[in-house]
Amino acid sequence: MLTSLYVGDPDASITDEQLFQTFSQVAHIASVRVCRDLATGRSISYSYVNYNNPRGAARALDLFNFTPLYNKPIHIMYSQRHPNFHKSGTANIFIKETKMFKRLKKAGKHTKMVEQFGSFDEEGTEAAPRKNVATALA
Repeated sequence: MLTSLYVGDPDASITDEQLFQTFSQVAHIASVRVCRDLATGRSISYSYVNYNNPRGAARALDLFNFTPLYNKPIHIMYSQRHPNFHKSGTANIFIKETKMFKRLKKAGKHTKMVEQFGSFDEEGTEAAPRKNVATALA
């Protein structure tokens, strides 16, 4: 079963080959794609990595999420392209460039937010327990 990972905020100069070399260290990869602007050919700051095995994708997410890749931290989540996810109300929540998040990043606590909310696999099954974020980040 093909499992896709969304890789956000990679360095603008990263190539498909560099992404492949990095993520293939974990497990066999079906394909990678650095998304680019059609007019300029420049990276638009996200990519996809497709694994043949869900366990390989889960391991890559655990190992590489928030890890600097070519001096820029990347953010990884499962890519959910199935139409039922869009109709069901299931969604990814993006928290970026808010004052609160900037303070958490400065204090080194932004990764705790991910830990506290938990993570989910591509079927929507909870992979990590949820906790009270307000008390955990205090």
